[in-house]
Amino acid sequence: MNQDRTPEALLRLAAAGDEEAFRALYRQLSGFIYRFALHMSGNEGLAEEVTQETFLMLIRDPGRYEPGRATLKSFLYGVARNHTLRALEKESRFIPFAEPGVDEAGKLHAPEICDPSADANEDLLRREQIARVRRAVLALPPVYREAVVLCDLQELSYDEAAHSLACAPGTLRSRLHRGREMLAARLRATEHHKAGAAAAAVPLGGAICHPREEFS
Repeated sequence: MNQDRTPEALLRLAAAGDEEAFRALYRQLSGFIYRFALHMSGNEGLAEEVTQETFLMLIRDPGRYEPGRATLKSFLYGVARNHTLRALEKESRFIPFAEPGVDEAGKLHAPEICDPSADANEDLLRREQIARVRRAVLALPPVYREAVVLCDLQELSYDEAAHSLACAPGTLRSRLHRGREMLAARLRATEHHKAGAAAAAVPLGGAICHPREEFS
């Protein structure tokens, strides 16, 4: 990335009053912050609110970011995390969501049109699996969920994620390990439940006979 267009460089320009630099900074990082809040909450409205509050804080008080301690993105994850956890304390339930597409830069974009020749059953199975993973992530306790989201879904390094969560890297690794174990257990449980439900739906004879076929 051009050194003049890094988030840190753009923040310096924005702090000096360059509005275009702030817009460029928002375009670079807002998708990452939105997706983090969305994975944490399952609520699109909450994710939008967290993203706005995070960047409002940044433009109002850019001095809160200390360049020598971490990247600007890691710092913003930490701010977003605090806003998200406060909002979740007020929520009594999670709302299922469909995540918008996010490209390699973290920018949100419209869903792609599916290839008409793609196998419909395969696409359905893939969507169901994604939905199960999302529900399982949302079911994790927040302390483990945030570690899984940052490291496995947002792909931060251990050091970056630890800074965002204000904990030691060793603590982050421990939480991540436990979160992965809990996530795997939940996914196995949903698979067993799905298999049991499918078996219960099959008649004892093992085959479904349609009336037209039976009397033809």
